[in-house]
Amino acid sequence: MLVKAFGCAVQGVEIITVTIEINICKGNQQVVLGLPDNAVKESLPRVTSAIISSGGRIPASRIIFNLAPADIKKTGSAFDLPMAAALLAATGQLGSALILHDYLLIGELGLDGAVQPIKGALPAAIQAWKDGFKGVFVPKGNEREAGMVGKIKVYGIEHLTELARFFSGESVPEPVVIDTRRHFYASQYHFSEDYADVKGQEVVKRALEVAAAGGHNALLLGPPGSGKSMLAKRLPTILPPLTLQEALETTKIYSVTGKMTENDQSLLNKRPFRAPHHSISNVALVGGGTTPLPGEISLAHNGVLFLDELPEFNRHVLEVMRQPMEERRVTIARAMRSIEFPASFMLIAAMNPCPCGYFNHPEKRCACSSFAVQKYLGKISGPLMDRIDLHVEVRPLEIFQLHDDTKCESSSVIRARVIAARDLQSQRFADTPGIYTNAQMTTVQIRQFCKLDKEGEQLLMAAMERLKLSARAYDRILKVGRTVADLACSDDIRIEHLSEAIGYRALDKEGLLDAFDGQRSLLPKRTKAKRSANQ
Repeated sequence: MLVKAFGCAVQGVEIITVTIEINICKGNQQVVLGLPDNAVKESLPRVTSAIISSGGRIPASRIIFNLAPADIKKTGSAFDLPMAAALLAATGQLGSALILHDYLLIGELGLDGAVQPIKGALPAAIQAWKDGFKGVFVPKGNEREAGMVGKIKVYGIEHLTELARFFSGESVPEPVVIDTRRHFYASQYHFSEDYADVKGQEVVKRALEVAAAGGHNALLLGPPGSGKSMLAKRLPTILPPLTLQEALETTKIYSVTGKMTENDQSLLNKRPFRAPHHSISNVALVGGGTTPLPGEISLAHNGVLFLDELPEFNRHVLEVMRQPMEERRVTIARAMRSIEFPASFMLIAAMNPCPCGYFNHPEKRCACSSFAVQKYLGKISGPLMDRIDLHVEVRPLEIFQLHDDTKCESSSVIRARVIAARDLQSQRFADTPGIYTNAQMTTVQIRQFCKLDKEGEQLLMAAMERLKLSARAYDRILKVGRTVADLACSDDIRIEHLSEAIGYRALDKEGLLDAFDGQRSLLPKRTKAKRSANQ
């Protein structure tokens, strides 16, 4: 008897509906067709054991499963539940087989028939709704995640017998009902950290406010202990809250990678903040692998990717970020197919000015040689630095600043200004799909929205010549100037807005090397001689 059930396969962050066909005929062999991986091939003993443990029977016949479309690789254990349902229906143990056509089934089975949680429940429920299914059966552990869709009935089950009773008409479980909006907006503004806790560093806070308002990338450069990581980790507290659409996009990525935590809301309601260690590989950062999965830059989608100690990262790892930073997506190409992951993130990087970290420190002397500094800074390529809009120096605090009891500006106050600036950008790009912030502007939009008066043009040309900046840097200065003007609620980019934007490009790798060589040349000759003798 030929019976069909429906499951799904994960392709990147998208879901493809898979038809599970079963045919029972003469023989004694069990076969799974349709490009199954090892986890899918191992489904057969799990399915048979689960059915027997649940009081069912397995016929002594040839059982052929076909997972269609047959040209797409099937991975994971989520096919256990639809395969078991198809086998029960084919052997007359599940009532009418036609009722299976109305439901999407996903879940991993234990040997005792227990239904275990799987990855990708949220995008599976979305796809089930798009395909017109009446409902979707998911493991109990995934019911809240899948229930966030709200447009389709979601049934969470703990055991295979619950599915059998439903299709046999013995019992009908209540579908999961979740107030998506109440759940989503419940704790959007609850943060354990705040910029009010950070003493001083007003210049850096201002730079990060500009970065947050326009979605710009930023580099924090300063000695150890100056507060670079502390400032960066508080950036999400001043970013605008996620929209419901952004939350769905981000949650889908976390769902297919299995990174939804138990306490996590079924729908992420805060912008992600990812801070990978500098030992990360390029595959872990951008995504890929034998079974392509999103990397850290996709997990930071609609949020922040923080790279601490930037020069410690492998240079090749950093270089693979260049294209995603421009295109805001990652394309993983394989012989059979290409998979695309979203990667619209803000890059915030932090680094020391030299290996010892104390170059240009007001109190401590740098002990690095020119060669060591050149090698250290050489790990970061010019094209990558060019793609970072704001280069900000973080100076160490004086003792009196640490003991200052003056109340600092809170994150909520800064966030209000950022949201107001983002609202202006939303109106500006309302007719341009895919463009939401100033950092995403195309060349045509830069010419349209970033016009300068004659004085501004002269200032920018002088800065370009003096700082020896590239054409890309020219456009990025205009984007940052537009953001500074938005924070000031100005329709035009005035000279003070442009001056601030140029100031954020004055600190670059070449300038550091020149300053380092200049500082070395000013050292007393006896110090150089003494160092030579020691060496």
